[in-house]
Amino acid sequence: MIEILNASELARARETGALVAGILQSLKARAVVGTNLLDIDDWAKAMIREAGAVSCYVDYEPSFGRGPFGHYICTSVNDAVLHGLPHDYAIADGDLVSLDLAVSLDGIVADSAISFVVGESQPAQSLALIEATQKALAAGIASARPDARIGDLSHAIGEVLVAQGYSVNTQFGGHGVGSTMHQDPHVANAGRPGRGYRLQPGLLLALEPWVMADTDELVTDDDGWTLRSATGSLTAHSEHTIAITEDGAEVLTLPR
Repeated sequence: MIEILNASELARARETGALVAGILQSLKARAVVGTNLLDIDDWAKAMIREAGAVSCYVDYEPSFGRGPFGHYICTSVNDAVLHGLPHDYAIADGDLVSLDLAVSLDGIVADSAISFVVGESQPAQSLALIEATQKALAAGIASARPDARIGDLSHAIGEVLVAQGYSVNTQFGGHGVGSTMHQDPHVANAGRPGRGYRLQPGLLLALEPWVMADTDELVTDDDGWTLRSATGSLTAHSEHTIAITEDGAEVLTLPR
């Protein structure tokens, strides 16, 4: 399903995007050395409920997971990159943490992810991974405009990641959003320009470049959810929800 939102729905999407961005920034500020991933999940739960919103993850049960997910946010650390199931782990100095949050407010979903290093130790490899995903995300957003093709966005994202020396996994990537978290079209993190669905105003897309330092192969934890690099290498993940407008793209999940 591909949804095209009207003006009223886009206004609601902006509010959802602002909520998601605000929660992520609050969690990042509170995530210090010694913070438990389960505390982050509890804080996310409290903020989502206080806003009158609903987590898209609690009842999430796709075919590839061992669902339902049962938590309010994805917390991935170091070699974990996607769908990190919150568990009893205290963040250590120098850990690379990725938080992925999708929330529905007034019937409209926004989805965003951030990666950051906790503590005083700031390993160069971790910072380079994060920067690569951020640059790739910016390139994807810059290529999003009416009449562009999904392949144009995928190509822009992939070019940046490959130029930075990373291989790209296309199994998981960006996607449409709207009244539900995961919709068509799929936005792979590499692709051929001029191919795929043609963008139009009112379309919401969650773009999410992610990389692993030295592989494009994933393995799944015994929890049935957490996806890690097959080599145990570091990973990073950046994501924004954007709305296609008459002039280009509006980023809905920027912190206000």
